[in-house]
Amino acid sequence: MTKARLRMGMVGGGPGSFIGPVHRIAAEMDREIELVAGAFSSDAVRSQLAGESYRIDPARAYADLETMLREEAAREDWIDFVAVTTPNFHHLPA
Repeated sequence: MTKARLRMGMVGGGPGSFIGPVHRIAAEMDREIELVAGAFSSDAVRSQLAGESYRIDPARAYADLETMLREEAAREDWIDFVAVTTPNFHHLPA
């Protein structure tokens, strides 16, 4: 029986980010976690571009964290956890 992978959401990690891709790669190394959603940038267009680069469903690249949490909570395949990959001074609000 194949174990289902944990579904990860990410806040931050948009275009030009160093740590976002590092977190994704590290999380997916053992194939037990999959990045499926994110609010990658405070700019909606940049968040969509990041979603494309991470190869996630365009409907799951959100313009902000609040929208991501609300929309994901309404899904049957919601995210299991969120990785915060914003600059340090944005961690607490996230």
